[in-house]
Amino acid sequence: MNMNFKKIFIYTLLISGLASCTIDDFADDYSDPSKLATTTVGKQFTGMIMSNRQSVLPSYWDYFVIKRITSNRFTQSVGWVNIENQYVPGSAAVNDRWNNYYNFMAQYRELQKVYDGLTDVKKQDNRVFMIAAATYFYDHTQQVVDLHGDIPWTEAGMLSTNGGDYSKSYAGYDKASDIYTKMLDDLAGFATEIGSLQINAATVVEFKTQDLINNGSIDMWKKYINSLRLKMLTRVSGTSEFSARAKSEIASILSNPSQFPIVADNASNIMWDIYFLGSVIGTNDFRSGLEDWNGNIAGKAILDHMVVNEDPRLTYVFQKGINANGAYLGLDPLMNPTDQNELVLTQTLSVYNFSTISRNQYFPGILITAPEVHLMAAEFYLKEGQDATAKMHFEEAVKKSIGFYQYLRSISNNAESGAPVVPTEQSISNYLAMDEISWSAASSMDEKLSLIADQKWLHFNVIQSNENWHELRRLGKVDLEFWTDNSNQQNLPPSRWMYPGSEQTYNMENYVKVQPQDKLTNTLFWDVN
Repeated sequence: MNMNFKKIFIYTLLISGLASCTIDDFADDYSDPSKLATTTVGKQFTGMIMSNRQSVLPSYWDYFVIKRITSNRFTQSVGWVNIENQYVPGSAAVNDRWNNYYNFMAQYRELQKVYDGLTDVKKQDNRVFMIAAATYFYDHTQQVVDLHGDIPWTEAGMLSTNGGDYSKSYAGYDKASDIYTKMLDDLAGFATEIGSLQINAATVVEFKTQDLINNGSIDMWKKYINSLRLKMLTRVSGTSEFSARAKSEIASILSNPSQFPIVADNASNIMWDIYFLGSVIGTNDFRSGLEDWNGNIAGKAILDHMVVNEDPRLTYVFQKGINANGAYLGLDPLMNPTDQNELVLTQTLSVYNFSTISRNQYFPGILITAPEVHLMAAEFYLKEGQDATAKMHFEEAVKKSIGFYQYLRSISNNAESGAPVVPTEQSISNYLAMDEISWSAASSMDEKLSLIADQKWLHFNVIQSNENWHELRRLGKVDLEFWTDNSNQQNLPPSRWMYPGSEQTYNMENYVKVQPQDKLTNTLFWDVN
């Protein structure tokens, strides 16, 4: 069946009765929704989160079908054998990512529908669920907007709300900047409101049970809300439309940690943790997703940067090839395909670390981490002329990133890659003093912004590769050279994804309005470099 964004909402009718008392119970009920005939806001909240799990928890679908041929390559986080048409995102990747988001949106709309049917008293009791749901939904909406630009949004996902009337449910496209405005307005309101909520005891218990992201912690949701605001404001900070707002609101967030707490340490990272194996709440063949078809080969630029600068994260992120004779070797994107393929077959190329990443069955679903938050703060203070504060956040970001990769390795149940070299305070200090890393050695704002961009690239690599690609485009500071595909009009990495073919087939009336801008070379509104 064609799962275009109008038809997938039928799915909500099948799963709106999901329930859970524990995560184990939820997993059982999710696979057989007919067990229950009614739903609640709490149950629907969990169902909404679960419907999007493949875009959060490491999975074969997300890594092999989507990221392997798009953001992993567009950021040179990986090395690959050059082929024709490699800079055009494949239809399977585009269609699947689009459909997953609109299926997720359908669940969110169903949650809104359930909530709207409550009495005013019950709405107040359940308000915390709606704030958390909207925050999580906005996080993933930003990701889809940053892939495509304008998308169907305000009117989308309304098939169930419209009583199954398809004629009323074909959604127009919202401007990307308008979507950002709405989300930023709401998140600013949530940041104040969530701290003043009076939550009754029963709701506290239910929220803790149903919340798969922050386990019912209001403090963690505050940090998620404000860190997401910071990310969105940073993303649009270079535009004339948002620059003043971004400057004002980022300053307000960073200067008021008690009122607007952020993810400032690794203990506060917003992640979907995995507590047990063998459930739908876990990695779904992450190993094959990253490793199959040599999808985990190290890109030359990122590996060389880490080796040359003695990066303390190196042995956590990469491992040497089987026949490497003790050397780290990344695949050069400028080699011709024949030579690249021959080199791959020698098994001398380095790959992403099995134990830390691809074979770590407890690898979490990563949403926002402390290193990226500190790098956003560093960028803000740098542009505000507060160099000492910017340096502090930059160096804190590096330290937190090193600690983050140590944490990932510590929770792994795989030891195939051998023991990593444990960083010492001296090795971290030495790294921060390297010419390509040192804040003090950089002589201009532009050079320091390049340092920030490099650290985002290194920290995100393949584990947050879409975020990596967005920031790579926005900042335009990571110096990468790509093989030119002279056989295709799109001969270098694109500036955006095109819309899936289903939009032209099923939503033509609305699609024709955005068709002129539906080009791989069109930049998003925030991409002003």
